[in-house]
Amino acid sequence: MQKSSRIKRELENIIRNPPPGISCVQKGDSLDVLDASIIGMKDTPYESGVFKIEIQIPEKYPFEPPCMRFITPVYHPNVDVAGRICLDLLRLPPKGTWRPVITLSGLLTSVQMLLAQPNPDDPLMTDIADEYRFNKPEYVRKAKEWTRKHAFQNMSKENE
Repeated sequence: MQKSSRIKRELENIIRNPPPGISCVQKGDSLDVLDASIIGMKDTPYESGVFKIEIQIPEKYPFEPPCMRFITPVYHPNVDVAGRICLDLLRLPPKGTWRPVITLSGLLTSVQMLLAQPNPDDPLMTDIADEYRFNKPEYVRKAKEWTRKHAFQNMSKENE
């Protein structure tokens, strides 16, 4: 019961007061799976792309973090080909920093910030992290290309 009332309250808050470039809605009748979108931040290779994220809410939420993954393919050192995200807020201590006071809104904002500012020191994709560190122009070129190919498609589908 605590889980569903918390999720409802958080979703209402996101709808009433959405963080810039972020949306999140219930998927179907269940509160166990949510659909979120993040718009890539200005002056990043992801600028204006719409990135879809699936959020699975565990039974013990908010005492366990939700499981998030990108549905939209992303060229990023902290996102693997399955869309899994390497972010300390998505893991329980001691390896992570999840706490029950963190909200979906705050978590999505953190994912948006991670998209804008990769952490090559904690990568899921070591080859992309190395490229980010040692050949940033090539990383930027590929990230923009993937954004154009995958995240702009989402925008045109939404506007139809």
